[in-house]
Amino acid sequence: LALGEIQQLLFVLGADLASPRPTPSEKTPRISGTHVTSLEQSIDRLDAGLKPLKEFVLPGGSPLAAQLHVARTVCRRAEREVVELSRSEDLGSDVIPFLNRLSDLLFTMARTANRDAHVEEITWSGREE
Repeated sequence: LALGEIQQLLFVLGADLASPRPTPSEKTPRISGTHVTSLEQSIDRLDAGLKPLKEFVLPGGSPLAAQLHVARTVCRRAEREVVELSRSEDLGSDVIPFLNRLSDLLFTMARTANRDAHVEEITWSGREE
């Protein structure tokens, strides 16, 4: 998926979250398992061109990668808020997995942006300094 397609899906997500379930109108767009699968396929496609992860990657790198890491962080925060909302509202079964997979896709896109910009990823050392 390209960033433009992700923006389109974010509008579907917004409509889904703004419309209570069950909705009298079936015209309300909803996030579905197909959307989640599409994100997973994009992750797999991009991940195939990256070095396998053996350590935690610190956010940053090229300007594009840094922006994608910020977007990932915002997505994770939205996921936590939606999990909280799901305790009191029926959100449908695909909304939370969608946000989870989207944040993973944004991470993979950031790694890809660094690779394409020939920027080495910085990994977490695991020790306090």
